[in-house]
Amino acid sequence: MGARIRSLRAALLVTAMALTPLAAGLAPAPVLAAPAVYPGQQEGDFVAETFTFASGERLDRVKLHYTTLGTPHRGADGEIDNAVLVLHGTTGTGKSFLIPTLGPELFGEGAPLDARRWYVILPDGLGRGGSSKPSDGLKARFPRYGYGDVVEGQHRVVTEALGVKHLRLVLGTSMGGMQAWMWGERYPGSMDLLMAVASQPIPVSGRNALWRRLLIEGIRTDPGWKGGEYTEQPRSFERILPIFNIMTESVLGLQKQAPTRAAADTAYDKMIAGYGSKADANDWLYWFDSSYDYDPSPDLEKITAKVLAVNFADDELNPPQLDVMNAAMARVKDGRFVLVPTSPETHGHQSLRFASLWKGYLAEFLGQPEATTEKASSSERPEGRR
Repeated sequence: MGARIRSLRAALLVTAMALTPLAAGLAPAPVLAAPAVYPGQQEGDFVAETFTFASGERLDRVKLHYTTLGTPHRGADGEIDNAVLVLHGTTGTGKSFLIPTLGPELFGEGAPLDARRWYVILPDGLGRGGSSKPSDGLKARFPRYGYGDVVEGQHRVVTEALGVKHLRLVLGTSMGGMQAWMWGERYPGSMDLLMAVASQPIPVSGRNALWRRLLIEGIRTDPGWKGGEYTEQPRSFERILPIFNIMTESVLGLQKQAPTRAAADTAYDKMIAGYGSKADANDWLYWFDSSYDYDPSPDLEKITAKVLAVNFADDELNPPQLDVMNAAMARVKDGRFVLVPTSPETHGHQSLRFASLWKGYLAEFLGQPEATTEKASSSERPEGRR
């Protein structure tokens, strides 16, 4: 069995390192297809007819891509009772969870979401991966979408494509964590548990809003963008893409990468090279604009699922200095907040990519006490616990 696990890890490592610079800490390129190493691993497309966006715009057909792991189990009532929904971040896809620091830790044998037991749904959010997006052809004529539209697409995949009426768990990281809050409010009663990692239930504002605007304006003002109707990718905006790396890696991690001015210059050049020609300008602009409608703060009382929120003390996108989680969790019916302290093992916002830092909390949340010893030691803070 040990040899099998080592083989699985090796296969995933080779695939992830070969297909995405993010695995090497360079750039947030989407993770492409990994080998079908998990039980029941499949991919599919759901075509939503007449998709109406919150803006009122409509598309006759919207493709929503997804990956599933495991096999659905039906209870005595004939309904699927082992489904979990896992939601990715801004620059990712569902398959981002299959990288070596996430997939085996979450879905491997004995892991909290062991694919032999759970039916895991990994959707590609609207605008990303195999789902409909501007770069498919409409370019800047693609309707403006927000997180609400993305969540609507996820819900249609779960209920219409896969026939799941009730989820045991909705788990999300970064943007996915933000959308998990929205799931809890929009579809109360449709899940037992809700776990949001590296997110806060407040509007995008302050530093988080400013760096997003920087990326958006870098694209809009690129002479090669041409109002989104370019025939070749604009190149100038790529010079500011390392702001993603700077904002999402920890101060300690960046200092290790760039201990001198010369090393910083080299690191910057490597970051630029890591993006190469992989970043589509329109897709990126839509990604970072889509948070415009995010604000779960007025409706936290609507959440009926049990909630676990896990953040990281060195996360510059969700800084604990804002002290918003205490007040937010006090409004949740049954919630708990954990703040993982800064350590040599954390990576700022990118800590979410290392499930070893937070999977113990997930296991305990799912009622798997035998796995709680894997929690980061002394990392829990009592605030928000009810």
